[in-house]
Amino acid sequence: MTNQIPQNAIQVFNNRDVSNWTQRDGQDANWIVENGVMSVNKGDIMTQDRFTDFILHLEFMTPHMPDATGQARGNSGVFLQGRYEIQVLDSYGIENPGKGDCGSIYNQFSPLTNACCPPLEWQTYDVYFRAARVNSKGEVVDRTRLTVIQNNIVIHNNIELPGVTGAAIDEQVGEPGPLLLQDHGDDVKYRNIWILPLPLSGSDQY
Repeated sequence: MTNQIPQNAIQVFNNRDVSNWTQRDGQDANWIVENGVMSVNKGDIMTQDRFTDFILHLEFMTPHMPDATGQARGNSGVFLQGRYEIQVLDSYGIENPGKGDCGSIYNQFSPLTNACCPPLEWQTYDVYFRAARVNSKGEVVDRTRLTVIQNNIVIHNNIELPGVTGAAIDEQVGEPGPLLLQDHGDDVKYRNIWILPLPLSGSDQY
């Protein structure tokens, strides 16, 4: 993906403040913004806008924490619809990343490969997301599917998710949901976040 924001995309982070984000409980978000960069502060934050099918682009940077190990090493998370977490972590150099490493669908799917850059370097996630489809009885008839590209490398290719991941805002998979960014106590940074909503069905011309 290029740095250019597509026409009709929503710039969910305005590069100035977090006025269009809230905490999980609806209180104002309090993450720190400087020079177009948002830094994790106390509490998860989520967009006021809600989304169904979409393309997401964001950039993140993990801190350099040489004395930390495992899940304590630059931990955060990107929750699609507030329900499905793509892990953010300093997993640079790990030969066989697992279901808790950077790029994983947390505790569900390991990334196909380790596409991580070193800490203190900006990295990208580009996500193609198709929400679950639910019938009139509230039954899931088509599960959530997604493709994730990290640093221009495909790490999940149109996979089907069995359900929400841990720490989801709810299990109402048939409803639109926010983009949520996780506070895990580490100084992870984000920038250039936009979402392009997609139609729920394809055009009759293709």
